[in-house]
Amino acid sequence: MERWGGPWLLSLLPLMAVGQPLDAGSAAYEERTVTGIRGRAVELSCGLAAPAVVFWSFAAMGSAGPPRAVAVGSGPEVAVAPGAGALGRVTLRNGTLELRELRTAAAGRFLCQGLFPEWGRLRVGYAAVMLRVLVPVSKPFVRLTAAAAAEGTEVALTCTVREGTAPLSFSWQHREPHGRLLAAPMGLGGSGAELLLAPANRSHAGWYACTARNEVNNRTSEPVYLDIVYGPDEPAISVEPFSPEQGSFSAGEREDVVLSCLAPSNPPSRYIWLHNGSQVHVGQTFVMSAIARGQAGTYTCLAENTHLQTRTQATIVLTVYYPPAGSPSCSALATADLRDVALRCRWLGGFPPARLRWVGPREEEREEEEEEHEEGAAGPSFSMATSIVPGAATRNGSSFACVATHPALREGAVCRTTLWIPAGSPTCMAAATKHDEYVMLRCRWEGGTPPATLRWWDGRGRALSAPTPSATVLVLSTDTSLRGQDFVCVAAHPLRATSTECRLRLGKREHPRVLSPSSCHAGRRHAISSPSLCADVPELEVERGEVAVLEGGEARLACRQRGGTELGAEMGWYDPQEREVPAGTTKYRLERGGAWANLTVRDAEWPQDGGTYRCAAANSVGTASLPVRLRVDRESRGRGTHPLMRGEASCPTERRLAAGYPAPPNVTISKLRYTRARTEVRLQWRTQGAGNLTGFVVQRRPAKKPQRRVPGPWETAAGDIEPHSRDRRLGGLDPRVVYAFRVLAVNHRTAGHPSEVQTPAEPPFEALPAVTGAAVMGMLVATSMSLLAVHYIARHRDRLPRLHELLFRMAGPDAPQLAEDANVAVSTEDGEGQGQEEPGGPSTAAMEEEPRSAPPGDPADDAPVEVSITVTATP
Repeated sequence: MERWGGPWLLSLLPLMAVGQPLDAGSAAYEERTVTGIRGRAVELSCGLAAPAVVFWSFAAMGSAGPPRAVAVGSGPEVAVAPGAGALGRVTLRNGTLELRELRTAAAGRFLCQGLFPEWGRLRVGYAAVMLRVLVPVSKPFVRLTAAAAAEGTEVALTCTVREGTAPLSFSWQHREPHGRLLAAPMGLGGSGAELLLAPANRSHAGWYACTARNEVNNRTSEPVYLDIVYGPDEPAISVEPFSPEQGSFSAGEREDVVLSCLAPSNPPSRYIWLHNGSQVHVGQTFVMSAIARGQAGTYTCLAENTHLQTRTQATIVLTVYYPPAGSPSCSALATADLRDVALRCRWLGGFPPARLRWVGPREEEREEEEEEHEEGAAGPSFSMATSIVPGAATRNGSSFACVATHPALREGAVCRTTLWIPAGSPTCMAAATKHDEYVMLRCRWEGGTPPATLRWWDGRGRALSAPTPSATVLVLSTDTSLRGQDFVCVAAHPLRATSTECRLRLGKREHPRVLSPSSCHAGRRHAISSPSLCADVPELEVERGEVAVLEGGEARLACRQRGGTELGAEMGWYDPQEREVPAGTTKYRLERGGAWANLTVRDAEWPQDGGTYRCAAANSVGTASLPVRLRVDRESRGRGTHPLMRGEASCPTERRLAAGYPAPPNVTISKLRYTRARTEVRLQWRTQGAGNLTGFVVQRRPAKKPQRRVPGPWETAAGDIEPHSRDRRLGGLDPRVVYAFRVLAVNHRTAGHPSEVQTPAEPPFEALPAVTGAAVMGMLVATSMSLLAVHYIARHRDRLPRLHELLFRMAGPDAPQLAEDANVAVSTEDGEGQGQEEPGGPSTAAMEEEPRSAPPGDPADDAPVEVSITVTATP
């Protein structure tokens, strides 16, 4: 203190003493407290008036040492102690000490000592200022014991501040995950640095922030997120379209069904769908497009929390409704001894069964009666519905409808039936079975709803058959006599008050009788009779009584029944030997119809196929037949035998039979050659002129050897050649024998003119090119060796003077040219032209020419030719 302020104060004291007296007895003392905020500015005054001289000192809070000087001033003269910067930025003006950017170290006791001029004297004043330095609250932050906590556990949130003058107060804010702000967490209140959630539940999830306060300021932390892990809860399943049943849901087949599952969970649940215990889908929504009946059953939604490894599930029963297949069917049957009609409606299947209800015609005069009837006998039922309609009270043509309803159908289905009586009256006919063992009596009256009921009676009123609808058949044995017996077919219909009938008598047509009603109708409703029909012996007619055909042709014999065929007949043909013609043979083709039979004789032969054929028909009443004569003609000019059939020669006028076929075309041999082994020949031919062909025949025989001997007979080498073939390879030849060949065209049994006779040509000599090549090569080699020898003698004249003189002296003036030619020949031998021949030369053409066919001659001419080629090389 003395070092800093002593000299300066001592310099001021004389001035003050000279000017004014010092009144130390009247010194004033004042204490007060001042609050400052760190970082801001605070002013400390020494009194109400400005002192002439002021001295500020500072003692820290709780410090036991002497005060430290801060600043001293007199008027404009001011001095600040060097260590005053620890308190802030210190300035002194008019005795007031100002601390800017106040620091925490400034908290303590400031002492002010001043000299105050007053009425000509200086008064000493003292002031003690207690300075409180407040620290603002820093920005707090929130700490969590767990960022993600399971529901039911305890979670603590702590609000922490780094600095701030006490006392501090805290408040909490909670914002839900979706953004809604809550003043305080649900179920929690108060304020404090710690927020305890015990136990935590799903409503506590969200954003948390805390606010710290003191007397200076308040600050709010950044929000932190608290995640509460829970679930999954029990799933809730919804079905679209919504159609709840008792304990289940239902949908129509081919309808789109959407199954949704919701199980609250954090994190969100993982959903698995099970159908009857088998996994079918993964996801919250399961869509089944056009659901089928096989998809009905139990559906389980399995919800899983992967974080907690927990699962819950819910199950529903889904029923799929499907209508029966097709559409309802309506039928009407006679009942109650043919007096009433039973209307039946059936539509089986489906789930649930379809509801059926009969609706009758609504007539004005009995509308009320019909309504009562519908409510009674024709009420609704499932799958099958039956309604009894009285036949006498129902008009012909009345229409009834069966209305079907089903949950899977938007609109119901309807089938209708109309009750009507068939038109006309019943018809009767008779027919015999095979071999006339039985007679069948048929009665028909087709149509109507319900169909009419038919039954056979005999002439004495005895029932012969059971009642049947629309048609009835009565089978009678032909062992008993049926001629002259009467049979009655009685037809009844519920909508008709009386029955109708038709009668049938078995007997001769030329003696018809009109039958009167017999006593068999006694006890039945009055019947309306129709004219009687009679069944007789079949009557036949043929297309022609005599049929003529050329030999080799086909003859058609036609036969049919004439007139009525009530009883029917079994038809057949017999040949001239009275043998029944069987069906399916190569000689005969038998064709049958209901009342006709045709016989076709194939490939007619003279004379065995000619004669009288018989068409026969038989039924239970009798048998009938008609003859047809078949004549097979031969227009030949002689009785000669065909050379192809007998193997004998014939003159041109006797070469064929005139059997009604055109003459085959002529044949010319175009190629005939031996193979290499001379055991086979290759034969080719062509035809001349038009003609109907069925094949070709190739004949052979040994050639005439010697010339004066008569040749042998022709033998067939190939006789199954198709008409489109023009070549054949023939084997089995003796290489020591020379054969002659000819070809004939055949039309059925008619043979054409034979071709010219030829003998096979020799095969090409294939060794000739090889021999020629060897000869040429030998000549080239010999020439090359000769030229090399001449060239050697010409170049070594000194060593071989005698040979050189002998060769080149004899050449005369051309000797050099010969030597030059020798060199050229040697060089040519090594070039590209070695061994080449001119193309198309006469030798090549002669070797490649194919030998032509020739008539047979001397065997010596056919002997093989031997060729010897000798090659000599001169060294």
